[in-house]
Amino acid sequence: MTSFRAVPRRQLPDSPFNTPEPTPAPAESYAVNDLITHDKYGLGTVIGVEDGVALVIDFGSHKQRITAPYSKLTRL
Repeated sequence: MTSFRAVPRRQLPDSPFNTPEPTPAPAESYAVNDLITHDKYGLGTVIGVEDGVALVIDFGSHKQRITAPYSKLTRL
């Protein structure tokens, strides 16, 4: 009796299983004096930008440093 060996199947070039990996959306860039809104802190103004790392935002009552990714920020 021979044992069964699982051999990985070769996928054809037009196979629906060969879907390309989605390209990530470009990170939104912010500049000094941009008006933004944050889900937790509210309305604010960008007062400092650390390229691709963090933003310093003045929310009126306090200043907050928010690191990337900026998922809770929306530019107005």
